[in-house]
Amino acid sequence: MRAALKILKRVKGLREQMQPEEEPLLAVAGIWDSGKEEHSTPCEVIVTNQRLLGFYTSRISRARRLFLEQFDLNAIAVVSLRQKAYEPIFRELMVGDGKQRAYIRAPRRNIEALFAALRETIGQDGARATVAFEDEQQQARTSETAAGAPAYGRQEVRTAFDRSPLAIVLLFSGGLIIEVIGFVLWGLTSNLQVGVPLFAAGIVAVMTAIFLRRRRTI
Repeated sequence: MRAALKILKRVKGLREQMQPEEEPLLAVAGIWDSGKEEHSTPCEVIVTNQRLLGFYTSRISRARRLFLEQFDLNAIAVVSLRQKAYEPIFRELMVGDGKQRAYIRAPRRNIEALFAALRETIGQDGARATVAFEDEQQQARTSETAAGAPAYGRQEVRTAFDRSPLAIVLLFSGGLIIEVIGFVLWGLTSNLQVGVPLFAAGIVAVMTAIFLRRRRTI
């Protein structure tokens, strides 16, 4: 009860979204992506005794922004903790109910806490969940998950390094550093042939990183 009160006090606007006899059990910061929004949404990911919520509310001037997506716990069929290659900090939790999916990204500690809370709150219903999971995989036909995986699973997702967030960050930051070095050498030597090639290479690296980032969000 004390934990619920702390969550309701900390997460602004959450109390108004609670259903009768609903009580928040866990709230962590995460990034929610269900494909309904154009981009992933940073929000509070909340496990209650009835639902899994992606939620935040904010007020800028007189305009109010509300984000709320949810899964009923008794409808959830799949909970899969996924670790993607070349992502050392973040983990991903995939949650599905046979009709929709949400991908939740957060630091490892938060994801592990969500995974444990969902397992404990939903309870064990392995037969129903496993069948739903297999059906979803046949419909989606993705190569990221393994057929016949259990209702509660852990998966390691292999991705090409050049498409990973780590590679994009390294390319972007490296490009900025090269730009600065090129600009400094140009200023110190007053020689265009020394500084401009490095400066141009940095710009190309930064633009490539931006392009790859936009491709990931399409």
